[in-house]
This record gives sequence, C-alpha cells and structure tokens, in this order.
Amino acid sequence: MSTATIPLSNPDEIRTLFGAQDANLRRIRDAVGVSAVLRGDVLILEGDDAQVKRGQEVVQSLQSIIAQNGGLSERDVQRELDHTSPTATAPPAIDLFEKARRVAPKTPGQADYVDAIRNHDLVFCRGPAGCGKTYLAVAMALNALRREQVRKIVLVRPAVEAGERLGFLPGDLLAKVNPFLRPLLDAMQEMLDFDQVRRYMESDVVEVVPLAFMRGRTLNQTFIILDEGQNTTVTQMMMFLTRMGEGSKIVVTGDVTQTDLPPNIESGMQDAIQRLSDIDGVGVVELTGRDIVRHRLVREIVKAYETSPRTGTKPRRR
Repeated sequence: MSTATIPLSNPDEIRTLFGAQDANLRRIRDAVGVSAVLRGDVLILEGDDAQVKRGQEVVQSLQSIIAQNGGLSERDVQRELDHTSPTATAPPAIDLFEKARRVAPKTPGQADYVDAIRNHDLVFCRGPAGCGKTYLAVAMALNALRREQVRKIVLVRPAVEAGERLGFLPGDLLAKVNPFLRPLLDAMQEMLDFDQVRRYMESDVVEVVPLAFMRGRTLNQTFIILDEGQNTTVTQMMMFLTRMGEGSKIVVTGDVTQTDLPPNIESGMQDAIQRLSDIDGVGVVELTGRDIVRHRLVREIVKAYETSPRTGTKPRRR
C-alpha cells in the first residue's frame, strides 16, 4: 500500500477540482482505483504503487488546467483520465479496509459486474447461485464506504414466505426476518471481523432491513443492495427503486429462474430490467454458469438443472 499527499492551494481550487457534489473526485477514484481523502488542505491518495502514481498524474494535471484556465470542465477531467488510462491487466482487487479480506473478481463476467457498479448508479445483476452476485455487491458497498462515497450501507431482502408464515415463526421481528437477511450479513462478515460489523450495525452505518420496511424512506448518500430481487412484485420493485436519494447507488441481484412468487405474479426484477435497461445510468449484467466460484459441484448442479428435463418419475426403492 502506497500513500501520496498533494497540497491544494485554496478552497476555490478544492471546489473546482472536486466538482459539484465531489463528482470529479469520484470519477478519479473510480477510474484510477485509488482512495482519495481530503484532510485540511491536503489530498491524500492511497493504493498500490501504480494507482497512486496515476492518481498523482491526474490530479496534478487538473491542477495545472485550473491554474491556466481558472476552471475545469467534464471534458478536461475525462481527457486526463483517458490519457493516463492503463493498459488492460488482470482485474484489480476491490479496495477494502486495512484488515479486510482481499476481494477481487475471478472471472471476466464478474469483472464486468464490478465495472458496471463503478460506472452506474443503478445495476441489475442476474445469475445462478454461486456466481458472486451478492458477495461482490457487498464488497463494492464497503469499497464505497471506505472511499467516503457513501455514508451508510443498507442491505435489503424480500421476506418471501416459503412454507411458513412469518407470524408463526418464533421470536420478535428481528428474529423472524433474520433467516431472510442472513446471507447478506454472512457476505459482509467474510470480509470484515465480527466486531467491526457489529460496530457498524450499532452505529447505523450498516442497516439490514426487510423490503417492506423501505416504504416511505428516502436514502441519500447510501449504497443499497436488494438481494433476491426476483422475489419482488412489480409494485414492490417500483417502491424500492424510488427510495434512491442524492449520491446513492443501488444494486439489485437475483436469479430469475428461481422465483418463489406465486405462478400468476410477475417478477418485479424482470419487469424493471425490461422497463429501465435503456435509461442512461442503469446497467444490466448477466452472469452465467461460467462465473460460478463455489464448490465445483455447484456449477455441475446448475448445468444439470438447466439442460436436463424433469421426467416426473420417482426413484425406485432398493
């Protein structure tokens, strides 16, 4: 991990360099892969050696443009990012906290998914079990929190009643919904130690909430993940997506081949993808069996269910 400090001359230069709502700074951080934090009148860059070097080049070039022109345009920023863009290499690790487990996309499909999250404010990811949909979304949420792009993370799941009604499950409300929300917390706890996750939850930096509890809220500067999105209705999905506030990002994950909705109910995820995929700022990623990174048998199991028809016969007793 390398660190570099870049002095900034005055508040006007800082405002111009960072852009409205820090838009320029976010573009630099996303494109270069470097952490950038302002401390007083000094910009601190962190990352590997190549990232920090590129980050310095970009920021110092933009400072020169500001000094010469008295301003900075989006085209100026993009030109400098294009000029210093690296040649294609292996997908970089997702920058997490110092004591966090190293996380990086392992397949080209996963790399495309991570890029889509970096470059879009709303991303839908469809794919089979084990392809990293939820895990990588949680990693990118922690990445955004580390880089101070968001102030909190909200993890959401629809509490679809499959066989048992919530009212008949034991315990209070938290105990009732815990089984539905557990996969999201498991992903986070694989990356961070338990005490850090607990501190985040106690301070409301990380919030875990059933989908039904999202109604009426507006979430600003928040990274929101909706897991199992195929189990939402059209109305629920519209309600959820309209919770997005200023500076927020939403990732919706799901496997549309495994919906637990009644047969006559359309999946809100499928409907949203059809309605929204052509809107600027919305990304849709399709992962496949080639992106499965769990036990090797998971890939074979998914393949068998996709290619083999159901016979309807019962196994013979022996």
